[in-house]
Amino acid sequence: MKVILLQDVKSLGKKGDLVEVNNGYARNYILPKKLGAEATKKNLNDLKLQKAHEKKVAEEQLQAARDLAGKLAEKTLELSIKVGEGGRTFGAVSTKEIAQAAFDQFGFELDKKKIVVDDAIRTVGNHVVKVKLHPQVTADLKVQVNGIKS
Repeated sequence: MKVILLQDVKSLGKKGDLVEVNNGYARNYILPKKLGAEATKKNLNDLKLQKAHEKKVAEEQLQAARDLAGKLAEKTLELSIKVGEGGRTFGAVSTKEIAQAAFDQFGFELDKKKIVVDDAIRTVGNHVVKVKLHPQVTADLKVQVNGIKS
């Protein structure tokens, strides 16, 4: 019997896969536990439409991430940090501060977990941080750190 999986089933397949299983296994396990549905013409058509919709949504998200990456590349984020004698900073600029400043200055909501800072920003000046917007899109954001005498 052919079955469309509605959930991931270990050693059988992933959600949305069309698999061939024994009749007893399908009737006694897969169908009663709502792990799959019988592969009728209607269910196959629904699966095809669902996959097309998911593909369209994924393409729209990728395009939106590319657009945001282009906008971020044009901008320079300005942050201020306290400095002591000789230009030494107190602490470092965190990803949380970068995300909050991006929202305040440009209106972009960035997830602080997706901001990648190679070395902690502990100096005044210009720095570049990477922002993972999508698994296929990474943007460079210029950060200008200004010092405030304390």
